[in-house]
Amino acid sequence: MATAENEQLPPDDRSRLRSHFDVPESIHTDRWAKLWDAGDFLPWDRGGPNPALVDLLDQRQDLLGDCFVEEGTGAKRRKKALVPGCGRGYDVLLLASYGYDAYGLEVSAKAVERCREEERINGHKYTMKNESTGAGKTTFLTGDFFASGWSTDVVAGGIFELIYDYTFFCALKPSMRPAWAQRMSQLLASRPVGHLICLEFPTYKEPSTGGPPFGLTPDTYVEHLGHPGDELLYDENGHVKVGSQGQPKPDGLERLDHWQPVRTHEIGKGTDWVSIWSHG
Repeated sequence: MATAENEQLPPDDRSRLRSHFDVPESIHTDRWAKLWDAGDFLPWDRGGPNPALVDLLDQRQDLLGDCFVEEGTGAKRRKKALVPGCGRGYDVLLLASYGYDAYGLEVSAKAVERCREEERINGHKYTMKNESTGAGKTTFLTGDFFASGWSTDVVAGGIFELIYDYTFFCALKPSMRPAWAQRMSQLLASRPVGHLICLEFPTYKEPSTGGPPFGLTPDTYVEHLGHPGDELLYDENGHVKVGSQGQPKPDGLERLDHWQPVRTHEIGKGTDWVSIWSHG
């Protein structure tokens, strides 16, 4: 069982991150861009996709289906996958190798440059997984997840059949969580083709200790995704008050499955959870 001691950031790094983000919410996004622009302090970078996502794509087609969706005309096209806060683009490259047209979003143009560099240098490592379906394309975008322009400019309707969140939700200040849930609901395609994958991290961390990354529990995902846009009640220790909003909203997302992955990055072993969501 992993604990808070497993592969933690050194104390100086934790302090540096907290100090860097001790700013008003209105410039929080800009602070992430500054880290990417400098490029000398990226402690969240693990050097590759999370093994839990690899295993999910390999083993749970019963949940996700294949990488194609049928249009109203009967024609098929590749599903579109989004990775907000994609970092160096590892997960985007992985999803494309499984046949998705994969889009990575970052707030910094410098981060997008690093994604394209990763694709150029290491793209050959993300081999096509199925010859019959082929590989999808990769697109890296600079934009603000919470704004609409980037999505409608590049994707018809601004809708995605697959969205993957690993270290994006936990990077946001708690006050930004209602907007995160609202945006996820807006961007995700309707049931049965739309699926949000959340790799829940860091669940070992007490929410009261601050961040980023901010400590989360599975209940935090359930309550926010079930009530997109709503301000939720939290207790004095930073834990969401379960059930305080009543029944899920009509635009809320429903959790289809929830499990602890056999494989994940070292820092999350024994404490990470995978959840799959769709519109009700």
